[in-house]
Amino acid sequence: MFHRLNGPAQTPITVRFEDEPVEACDGDTVAAALWAGGVEWTGARRVTGVPRAPWCMMGVCFECLVEIDGVTGQQACMVQARDGMHIRRQRRFREPGDDL
Repeated sequence: MFHRLNGPAQTPITVRFEDEPVEACDGDTVAAALWAGGVEWTGARRVTGVPRAPWCMMGVCFECLVEIDGVTGQQACMVQARDGMHIRRQRRFREPGDDL
């Protein structure tokens, strides 16, 4: 599993994933925070239900889609984690005409 490299001290923050606290560092992306916190998968494929997780970590593959503070379809690798953020596995998908 992934772990943090020793480096300059970072300010700790706490996000909630599936209602459980996950310790993170200020400046982490949501994907990095979840990986460092031991989360192995963040959603499931729409048709097959196969688990999905961050892959490219640069916003290209869309494998890291999660729900953040009630908004679905967020790329975990592109959103900076904030203290108190509520994150859930992607369970619903946007359909044409959905409000953002």
